[in-house]
Amino acid sequence: MVKYEKLLADRAELFRASEVRELLKLTEGKRIISLAGGLPDPRVFPKEELAEIARDVILNAGDKALQYSPTAGVTEFRKALIDFMRSKGVKVNDDDSILVTSGSQQALDLLSRTFIQKDDEIIVELPTYLAALNAFRLSKPGITGIPIDEYGMKTDILEEEIKRLIWLGRKIKFIYTIPVAHNPAGVTMSLDRKKHLLEIASKYDLVIIEDDPYSFFVYDENVDVTPLKTLDKEGRVIYMSTFSKILAPGLRIGWIIGNKYVIDVIERAKQTADLHTATLTQFIAMEAIKRGVVNKTIEKAKELYKVKRDAMLEALDEYMVEGAWWPKPVGGLFVMVFLPSYDIDTKKLLPEALEAGVAYVPGSSFFANGAGWNTMRLNFSFPKPEEIREGIRILSEIIKKHIPKEKKKIMPEHIFYS
Repeated sequence: MVKYEKLLADRAELFRASEVRELLKLTEGKRIISLAGGLPDPRVFPKEELAEIARDVILNAGDKALQYSPTAGVTEFRKALIDFMRSKGVKVNDDDSILVTSGSQQALDLLSRTFIQKDDEIIVELPTYLAALNAFRLSKPGITGIPIDEYGMKTDILEEEIKRLIWLGRKIKFIYTIPVAHNPAGVTMSLDRKKHLLEIASKYDLVIIEDDPYSFFVYDENVDVTPLKTLDKEGRVIYMSTFSKILAPGLRIGWIIGNKYVIDVIERAKQTADLHTATLTQFIAMEAIKRGVVNKTIEKAKELYKVKRDAMLEALDEYMVEGAWWPKPVGGLFVMVFLPSYDIDTKKLLPEALEAGVAYVPGSSFFANGAGWNTMRLNFSFPKPEEIREGIRILSEIIKKHIPKEKKKIMPEHIFYS
């Protein structure tokens, strides 16, 4: 037998399995209420419209749609994407360019490969998107986490950490943030903090990676959803988003917008990865924009997900153990729950929850500093409202069994430091 472990590159050890992906495998085909992966509700998929679009594209534009296309993306689609972004309030400058990626995960991978060298430093929120952490870690950087609260990244702490890293001689490559409808925390950065973040980036000559998959789904009024990209006056923000939540994840369409120079470099990195994103799905997505299908899907999903978010918040209020805390998500697809004792490890609770018929994502994977053992991320977009209610009830009963008699309560003002 070939001993492949001796032949693999050292970096192979850095390929961490996504806990969300692993949970999806565990729950597939089983009668489990899944509060785990951020799957869209299939009822929002515009199946009939996409079937009609796919047929029209293949019959009327098949010579192009079934052919190779430029690495940066189908030219007409890129123009349609820029128009779509501008209609959503995202500023695209004359010296910007756009690159179509195979989902936003490829965008994260390309950013990691083009920006980060071993022992560089990057800055993320605490907690942050676990798949971004996995992509960045392949390049072996140091990762500094900045706590967040209900108003987003604590930019005062950010500046102090930047000063500390500079004093240590660290080379900071970028700040990665999900400012609107954060994954996993659900919070949204205030306008004042967005402006402060840009001031800090300017002062210390830093780049900001703005990940924006969820700003399309904001359920509460009086919430500022202005993109950092729109506020940026110096070309410091590289903006990325995806069609996975607003049309269909199976199309695998994402994009990056930024200064032409950096997008050109990222485009060359993409050439070595897959030559180009699937031409056919680009044509389908383009027609979905032009025919108003994307906007229609967004409104349908937004209405449905608000009902589900409210159902989860109500169930948490009714069933969750005393002393637990969660920020109310103003948008997005998730609620992050902080349990009232450090003695509870949500990873260790997961097998018991799965046995009882409920899946969730343990929160520690979202914390770059290894914290968050007492947290869990709960998704409300996929399950039905009645499943959400029952899932929360079951989880609460399991958690109650593990609450020690003398528990250390975590106060909300300290919650994101846990």
